[in-house]
Amino acid sequence: MHAVIQNSVGGPDVLFVSEQPDPSPGPGEVLVRVKAAGINPVDGAVRGGFYPLLGDPPFILGWDISGTVEALGAGVTAVKVGDEVFGMPRFPKQAGAYAELAATPADEIAIKPAGIDHAHAAALPLAGLTAWQGLVRHGRIQSGQRALIHAGAGGVGHLAVQIAKARGAYVVSTASPDKLDFVGSLGADEVIDYTKSDFAKKACEFDLVLETVGGDHAEESLKVLRDGGVLVSLLNVHDTTKAKARERNIRVERMSVVPDREGLVELAKLVDAKKLSPHVAKTFPLDQAGAAQAFLATRPIGKVVLTV
Repeated sequence: MHAVIQNSVGGPDVLFVSEQPDPSPGPGEVLVRVKAAGINPVDGAVRGGFYPLLGDPPFILGWDISGTVEALGAGVTAVKVGDEVFGMPRFPKQAGAYAELAATPADEIAIKPAGIDHAHAAALPLAGLTAWQGLVRHGRIQSGQRALIHAGAGGVGHLAVQIAKARGAYVVSTASPDKLDFVGSLGADEVIDYTKSDFAKKACEFDLVLETVGGDHAEESLKVLRDGGVLVSLLNVHDTTKAKARERNIRVERMSVVPDREGLVELAKLVDAKKLSPHVAKTFPLDQAGAAQAFLATRPIGKVVLTV
């Protein structure tokens, strides 16, 4: 098979296409013919050596896949050969999504939503599961609650806005001036231009905040949470911020996304019900993986995807 590999850490130029042995599905696994592979910020961090999840190179990057089941390992009954599937297998271990074939645990993929193509399905797993697990599993979002979602035009944020709306929340989100209309089109009830307004002064009394940015956003978010609310952060939260939260009975949840077949099924239901639509800013062919990662670093709206 053809796959994108790297022999050293560094910039996008360390990525190149090489012929690699075809993987074989082990017990409980399936072999997927990859049609598209989503790109996420973690991919670039691993490539550059800033987040060494996969150890030393060589390795094949990528976790988001959408494709067709080509072969079954022993004991697999949940899917069959020919099924169109999507998922985020093995995270944070190597999944090898930037390739023509990937062997994945059968319980970490799900049937692809029927209403979208493989490129859009590949844009969904990691960012979508992050949003789903953050809002539903960690945040326990309820209908009628007020939710603040930072960076509503980002890969996670644009899906989180839609999921929160689908769960019946009143949603406020932050965005840059050129992305305000896009976030509004997702269904956000209010969109705050963070370059002109301090969100901590613009909005208040939230039941839940999904923090995706870092810096002082976690501590500033405490100012807009009601006593007893919840702060879900994708990044580390400083101990002083946690102490301030405890004083007001605010629950702080630091989360990392994990493979989740049940969550994938729920995301697919929302897509097929036309309540969730992943936005793909641009697609690149497999041999332009470096250019795709460089484009993602410009912070486009939504997701970037490799087509295989």
